[in-house]
Amino acid sequence: MRGYREMTKLAVGAVTAAGLLIGAQAAQAATAAEINKGVASALHACKTQLPACNALAGKAKGILVFPEVTKAAVGIGGSYGEGALLVGGATVAHYSTKSASVGLSIGAQTRSEVIMFLTEAALAQFRTSEGWEVGGSASIVAIDTGKSGSIDTESIKDPVVGFIFGEKGLMADLSFEGAKIAKIMP
Repeated sequence: MRGYREMTKLAVGAVTAAGLLIGAQAAQAATAAEINKGVASALHACKTQLPACNALAGKAKGILVFPEVTKAAVGIGGSYGEGALLVGGATVAHYSTKSASVGLSIGAQTRSEVIMFLTEAALAQFRTSEGWEVGGSASIVAIDTGKSGSIDTESIKDPVVGFIFGEKGLMADLSFEGAKIAKIMP
């Protein structure tokens, strides 16, 4: 009985912590200027650190950048971040990404995410959707450049690819799975 109570307290604490994390992030919504500054910095870092990011950016029809996505979990977790969609190098709209998870996860992390739409059709589908759920209404191929930092970008045929980089913290989750992306301001 005591073990059950301990587990219940832990679960309630984890749910509360995840809810507070996501709520606090949402409550501190950045201004468009703050988001755009972070987007420019994160995209520059991606292009500088990852040659594949630089190569694909030139081919992308649109680039969605989340400069800082915060994830936290103790069995139950969540994430939140804000960013912008760039088309032709200009910001066309601002978006949020958030997710919730249940499982054997523990830790906290911040990271940057860059999602590239390599076809006009993929970009149009994203822009006309009411909300975009990775794994549900959309699929993103995460580019794993490994230790060498290189990949044959000519062989990529997927319409939507993504990069996760700049991880800080203690959590091993390098996927986009379960993220819900929605427009927060035009």
